[in-house]
Amino acid sequence: MTLIYGHRGAKGEAPENTLVSFQRCLEHGVRRCELDLHLSRDNQLMVIHDPTLKRTTGRRGKVAQHNADDLVGYDAREGGPGWITPCPIPRLAELFEQCDFDHWQLEVKSASKTRAARTVTAIAELAERYGLNDKVTVTSGSREVLRALQRLTPHLSRGLVAEYAWLDPLKVADHYGCDLLALNWTLCTPERLQKAQKAGLHVSVWTVNEPALMRRLADFGVDSLITDYPGLAVTTLSHRNTVAGT
Repeated sequence: MTLIYGHRGAKGEAPENTLVSFQRCLEHGVRRCELDLHLSRDNQLMVIHDPTLKRTTGRRGKVAQHNADDLVGYDAREGGPGWITPCPIPRLAELFEQCDFDHWQLEVKSASKTRAARTVTAIAELAERYGLNDKVTVTSGSREVLRALQRLTPHLSRGLVAEYAWLDPLKVADHYGCDLLALNWTLCTPERLQKAQKAGLHVSVWTVNEPALMRRLADFGVDSLITDYPGLAVTTLSHRNTVAGT
């Protein structure tokens, strides 16, 4: 059974990484999501993909240069599907409060040693506060972030985001004690998938938006797909008795 994760909520249907995007994902019955995190200037976890504000809000500057109270006032509708009402950048705490997901993939981008430590500690504190320790996997392609997770928050599930094959992703995942491998779909061969699953890794493949590719990867036996179109994925995979998000 292949599970479905909404990518940045339902990125193809609503402005990415906003509350309405995650609500749209849940409306499709998809109870798993993937999102991106950056720290604000006052060390709050903000749900936004880029380190800069330009692409999604049209504003200048970096997320890290703004306090959370200011960031939640910025409209993040730019560069995505049309939306009538403003869509603020959310705090992760807001999503934890308002969205009842069964599992969260929380991706942390590259960071300095100090920033990685602050970020993973903040995630651990928030997961503990909302009772979500067993519903969170923190993922990253950054060795610095994975090291911080291993050292500071060993109780949290962690995952490697693998986009390129220049290093064996299975060896890297094993080195950092990961239990999830978020694999670019172009790297997902049946052989690599089987080897990863034999090593005990949950293999989550991204970003999968074409029905034919969804079916092919499900036939391979991937554990989960990350998609911009969770509704389409539910429809496409339903005849395979796939249950979204369970």
